[in-house]
Amino acid sequence: MKKILKRYRGFLIVLIAMLLLTAINYDLGTKALGISLNSIGEMLLIIPPVFILLGLLDIWVPRETMVRYMGEGSGLKGILLAFFIGSAAAGPLYGAFPVAAVFMKKGVKFSNILIFIGAWSTTKIPMFLFEMGSLGSRFAIARLLIDIPGIILIAYILSKIMSREEVEKMYENAKNMD
Repeated sequence: MKKILKRYRGFLIVLIAMLLLTAINYDLGTKALGISLNSIGEMLLIIPPVFILLGLLDIWVPRETMVRYMGEGSGLKGILLAFFIGSAAAGPLYGAFPVAAVFMKKGVKFSNILIFIGAWSTTKIPMFLFEMGSLGSRFAIARLLIDIPGIILIAYILSKIMSREEVEKMYENAKNMD
């Protein structure tokens, strides 16, 4: 029982805070509860398909293929593939992290994983199309042309300033997630 309480203490603290908020200000508490339930509902709609696709990726794509196309010696091909996969992805950013963990298990180069996460968060195709329609093509293209080198630069800076031990520990943790 203690182990369960320790594991879910963050959730329990937030739940108690929500109950206290509701007791103090009923309208605000019910609004906060509604927003929380809506967020949980959205996550329950997104997470199962992501995990199904991850399972298929894990089984269908051999490690050697991932290493060849996105591993240490992949060069420009790995960068472009990381951008394409990240830009074509659907869903919120928290969906990218399980994919990144599978990429780590498959031996994808760390900088390519960072590029993938950066592309997922900034260069999604639907977002680009929305910006073209709403903010104009000049803005959308300018933002994209600034973001792409920025993502690559940030990925390479992060991969250089992180110690080899930290990166290896992340890869090891990803392998142990089975």
